[in-house]
Amino acid sequence: MRTVIYPGSFDPLTNGHLDVIQRATKLFDKVIVAVAQNESKNPLFTLKERVKLAREATCHLPQVEVDSFDGLLVDYVESCGGQAVVRGLRAVSDFEFEFQLALMNRKLNERIETIFMMPKDTYTFLSSRIVKEIARLGGDVSSFVPANVQKALKAKLSKS
Repeated sequence: MRTVIYPGSFDPLTNGHLDVIQRATKLFDKVIVAVAQNESKNPLFTLKERVKLAREATCHLPQVEVDSFDGLLVDYVESCGGQAVVRGLRAVSDFEFEFQLALMNRKLNERIETIFMMPKDTYTFLSSRIVKEIARLGGDVSSFVPANVQKALKAKLSKS
């Protein structure tokens, strides 16, 4: 079974993330969406909430699992029996950072490949940070995130 890990903070999961997940399901038997702990980013949603939102948004994709991890990505990939990591590239500006990560991961474990995937052109401008900012300012994010995420954003931001 060919397994790929799609890591990220997913704070929140966007339609761009979903697009990459759906594309990965065409190439791999199993896609594990691995929600990173990473508290240094000051996430809006807790780890538990991000996992729940990702599970709800991907429940229609039977070969997708959602999990969380903390620590080195290559160790997590190894523990899952994964062969590769998939990373989304929106623009050239993403490439340099992602390339450095891929090379470091290869240095740590040369068995694990990194595959870069581009989302649909309609999602190339999307980022979780931008979505959160639009939502904080009262903008409509319905075309940027799954319905469950839009509802959660509204509920979370109404409490702030």
